[in-house]
Order: sequence, then structure tokens, then C-alpha cells
Amino acid sequence: MTTTPATPGLQKKSAAGTPQEPTDDPGDDTAPPRPRGRGKNVRWGIVALCFGGLAVNYLDRSTLSVALPAMSKDLDIGPEIQGFVLSAFFITYAICQLPAGAALDKFGVKRVFAIGAIWWSLATVAMGLVRGVGTLIGARMLLGAGEAAGYPAPAKAVSRWFPRRERTLANSVWDNGARVGTAIALPLVTAIVSAFHWRAAFIVCGLLGFVWIVAWLRWYHEPEDHPKLTTEERAYIEGGGARFEPEESGDAAEQTDGGAKSLRWRDLFRYRTVWGMMLGFFCLNYVIYFFITWFPSYLVDERGFDLLSLGFFGTIPGLVAIVGSLTGGWTADRLLRKGWSTTKVRKTCLISGTLCSSVIALTVVVPTAAGALALLSVSYASLTFATVSVASLPADVAPTPGHVASLAGIQNFASNVAGALGPIVTGFLLAASGGSYVVPLLVSGALSVVGALTYAFVIQRVEPLPIR
Repeated sequence: MTTTPATPGLQKKSAAGTPQEPTDDPGDDTAPPRPRGRGKNVRWGIVALCFGGLAVNYLDRSTLSVALPAMSKDLDIGPEIQGFVLSAFFITYAICQLPAGAALDKFGVKRVFAIGAIWWSLATVAMGLVRGVGTLIGARMLLGAGEAAGYPAPAKAVSRWFPRRERTLANSVWDNGARVGTAIALPLVTAIVSAFHWRAAFIVCGLLGFVWIVAWLRWYHEPEDHPKLTTEERAYIEGGGARFEPEESGDAAEQTDGGAKSLRWRDLFRYRTVWGMMLGFFCLNYVIYFFITWFPSYLVDERGFDLLSLGFFGTIPGLVAIVGSLTGGWTADRLLRKGWSTTKVRKTCLISGTLCSSVIALTVVVPTAAGALALLSVSYASLTFATVSVASLPADVAPTPGHVASLAGIQNFASNVAGALGPIVTGFLLAASGGSYVVPLLVSGALSVVGALTYAFVIQRVEPLPIR
């Protein structure tokens, strides 16, 4: 397709002559109108593909958590070892976030996301063939390495395909793939385990990944070469502030205008904002991964759920979390369209979401399973309300479009250090307290508060980082 010529007024320059991101404030009459009609919403199809990828990603990583009670009997895995098995995924997942983000910026979303999906799907199938704890941990670590592209890839795609005024809602859509994948894992895996065996659950879930890979390779294209992207929609995306320019190569993209210096990947760690993003997401993800790893065991061990009730009632917090995520995306974009600054919008959503998620600690004083599920649902929904703004931060603060996935990888690296530590810490606390979840839940609530304080005081402004 032919490249759309620059639309007059879409890019503004500072007094120094350096191009700045176009504004998409409601009062800016230079911003192109939203395209209407059939065939003019290609960007939402891209988000649907990303949603599917995340759903398969989280289904595969959650299969172990649901199948673990049955596996632990066959393979003789105690609580302490269960924690190591669960956290083995997050060790390689966290470490591989850094090269995955850099690879996405260098080689493009389509190729790297597909390679990651092939890797993690094969690793999931392999987990159904293990014969002992050692091979299980090895397969789990391979799964983590393959899934590392699963978060920064959609963040990069949305940064290129969506204007600022729609970016948070778009991020909430693909991020909800995580909720859907986790929610589907409970009834699907429990049904397969009940009807066949826990080994069959891994094989079936792993093979589902290849269905998505075929769809991804067929239908994903970058904005500059998508055959169905209209001139009108492209102008709307580009003029609305999307990080929309040809993919840069190398580990550092250069700004060619205004004589700005290149910024190397490792130089991103010099910024206070980046460290605030890392610490805030560490705290938030510590709590989220309680739901992904120990939550099914909590319902069985602490609240007396059997396999059938686990498969039905255990999906409730995940479903409520989907509503929380969509509400977070809609709220943030609505406030942006009303004229709120990006800093004010992001801080409002991040601080309120993380603070409200601290109600997870109150489950220790609730006597009924229904009351505990209600509090856990509120906590999970509050976390996802905040998470969609977290997913938008890399595009908000990246100094160039060639740093978006790198920043997403750095942010997700820190968050999944929490994913690696959380299951181990919870396992040891359970063993030390005779199986009580009181201390683990109190720790989660405290970290929610720390996360809120981080977003309030460590991150000062949400704006593109200066190249220095």
C-alpha cells in the first residue's frame, strides 16, 4: 500500500525546531476525526489478535496451578517444593523480559511474538510428559523463557496502532487476555483432569497455542504495510499521537531531528521514572501472581472447596477482574478526552487501584468463603484497574518509538522478580505456619500500599523521557 503523506498540522514543533508528539486534546482542531464506518477499525482487530495471544499465554502458565493438587500426589511434591516449581517459571520469565523487549524493538512484533508462542506451546506440551520434579522444573523454566515476549509485544503493537486517547482502553482489551486465559484454565483444566489425566491437560493447552500462531502470522501487519488500513484511519492513528514510525533497529533508536543523541538500552536505567515503574509494578504483580499461582490451593486448603466448586466459584474473581480492567481503560481514556494531563490520569488510576487492592488482607478476618471471594474479587479488579495504566506507561514515557518494547520489558522484568519470589515466599510462610494463609495475605496487602506510595511519590511526571 502507498504511504500516506503527512497531514498538515499533525506534527508541531517546539521553539527549538524539534518535532514534538502531536496533541490529541479535544480542543485541538488539528487532530483528525475518528474514522467511521465498516473497514475503518483495523486497529481493533490488531488488539483482538493480541488479546488471543495473551489468553493462550496465561492459559498455558496457569495450567500447572490448577493441575498441581493432582500432580503433587503423583509426583510427591510438598508445599515447599510446590513453591519452587511455581516460581521456576518466573525466574526465566523475568530474566528474559530484558532481551525480549530489545528483540521486539529490533526485529518487530510479528516475528518475535510468533517465535515466543511456538516456544511456550512446546514447553507446555513437554510439561505433560515429565516424570519427576527435576524435569518439571526444567520444563517450567523453558515455559517462562518462551512467554517473555507475551507482555511487551502487545504493548509495542498498541503504541504503534493507537492514538493516545484510545491507548489505555486498547491496552485493557489485550491485557484482559490474561484474565480470560486464567479464568478458562480453571474449568477447562479441571474438566480434563477429571475426565482423563493431568498430563492430558498440558498437552491440550499446549496444542491450542498453535491455533493462535497460525492466526497471528496470517493477520498481523504493521501499520505501514497493512493491506486493509485506510488513509483515513492511518491519519487518525498517526495524528492522534501513536508512536508511529518505521521500526528502528539496534538496541538504541536515534532521534534524527534536532540533533538529539542516541539513547542506549542500558541508559534507560538512569531515569527515576523507570525505577518507579519497576518498583510499582513489582508490588502490584506480587499480589496479582497470588491469584495466578496459589489462589486455587487457597480455595481448596483454606476454604474447603472441592474440585467441582473450585472450577465454578474459582472463576468469579477473574471475571470481576475483567470488568475492573475495562473500567480502568475506559476511565483513563475518558479523563484524557476531558483534558486531564497524562500525569494526572495515570497517577489517579494507579494510586487508587493499588490502594483498593490492599483489601486482600481483610480476607484473614472474614469467616465465610463467600465473604473471602467477594474481597478477593474486589482486590483483583482493583489490580487490573491499575494494570492497564501500567501497560500504557512505556508508550507514555518512551523517549522514542524504538524504546517502547524495551521499557515494557524492563518494567515487566521487575514485576516478575516478584512473580519468582512470591510463590517461594508464600510456600515457606505456609510451611512455617502449618498451612495458614494469614501472613501471606497480610504481606500482599502491605505491598499494595507500598505500590501506591511508589506511584504517588517516586514517579513525578508521566511524559517522554528527555534524551541526555
